[in-house]
Amino acid sequence: MNDTRSVQDALTRQRDEERRSALRALLLRPLLRSDARAFANVRRHIDYLRDWFAREAGWSLHLDRDCARLYKRPADPDDASRGATDSQGREFDRRRYTVFCLACAVLDRADPQITLRTLGEKLLLLAGDPDLIDAGFTFTLEANHERRELVAVCRYLLDLGVLVRVAGDEDGFVQQSGDALYDIQRRVLAALLAVTRGPSSLPADALTLTLPQRRAAISEEFAPDSDEGRRSAARHHLARRLLDDPVVYFDDLETDAHAYLQSQRGPLAARLAEATGLVAEQRAEGVALIDPDGELTDIALPADGTAAHITLLVAEHLSPRLRDHGDGHAAKAEIGIDEVAAFIRAAALRFGRYWNKAAREPGAEHELARDALTRLAQLRLVRRSGQCIVPLPALARFALGDTTVKGADGAREKVQGGLFD
Repeated sequence: MNDTRSVQDALTRQRDEERRSALRALLLRPLLRSDARAFANVRRHIDYLRDWFAREAGWSLHLDRDCARLYKRPADPDDASRGATDSQGREFDRRRYTVFCLACAVLDRADPQITLRTLGEKLLLLAGDPDLIDAGFTFTLEANHERRELVAVCRYLLDLGVLVRVAGDEDGFVQQSGDALYDIQRRVLAALLAVTRGPSSLPADALTLTLPQRRAAISEEFAPDSDEGRRSAARHHLARRLLDDPVVYFDDLETDAHAYLQSQRGPLAARLAEATGLVAEQRAEGVALIDPDGELTDIALPADGTAAHITLLVAEHLSPRLRDHGDGHAAKAEIGIDEVAAFIRAAALRFGRYWNKAAREPGAEHELARDALTRLAQLRLVRRSGQCIVPLPALARFALGDTTVKGADGAREKVQGGLFD
């Protein structure tokens, strides 16, 4: 009997671990290709996963032979902190998103295989649309930087699994000395848009709407006009924020969501934490789900490298302003971006030998300040307010003490916290 119970307990633990691994994989990559390590777990536990995501967050999960697609919809549609990035980590700008959309339109109408050169030629035809030209968009592929833009988009599509490289090399296309051949994965392409209705289903007068209005029209969700419907909507909204955002502050919530979280934050956080392996942290200012392994974060902090070290230094520099206003009035502690740049310039005199060469160049502090503040804003540690930034309560957890660093000569020196090149 004991042996049977031990086997059952072991099987239960294995099942729970597989489900947790599948949940985390889908949260990290909502479009999961069939060659991903976690895909087998997703397929094995698809019924549980569908029920869990629908119940807790109001998200639907689709599975076919080529991919698993979690149709995540953000709690805050105006949050622009999780945009697409290229292989160097640079975020797509509006122009590159336009090229991306045009490339997807070409692939949707193309044969099962396509070359990079053919993709570019067909994209040029779509780029000649008068509405795009009137909006100031031009694309010719004549300049080297335009070919690099198309290559960056193709490599992003390769990473998503929309394209599979068969032969060739993208760098040769940039230098006009080669080409690349791709297979098009149509099921993956069709799963890209996480919307409630396709853009083509909008009425003809939709073009007169603003971009936020068009975005709302294709992503609008409907909830029953009842007490239970409003509670479900509030629960889904909060679950999405807790699963997506580093921290959720009470002050950022609408009235219904604020009231729900005040009364249900314990059970809600516990359910999400148990299923995902995250750790719930509840404070007077809000709630956060922390990943001890750091796998589910878009931006790791602490982390290796110059940018991460500078971000930690800036966080420690700003944290006393938060402590000075630790009575819930941190919003009064506005700091100018120029002050942050001046701090980095001064810090370079002490820590510059640990940084890369570009970070030590005169004038680099302004770009470094923008990068550090962007990282802190994405982690919900600061908030931008015009040309100033405001420290937020969770910043206090990154106020680090001294760290001992071992130099190349074996000597040890205490410096402010962080990891270095």
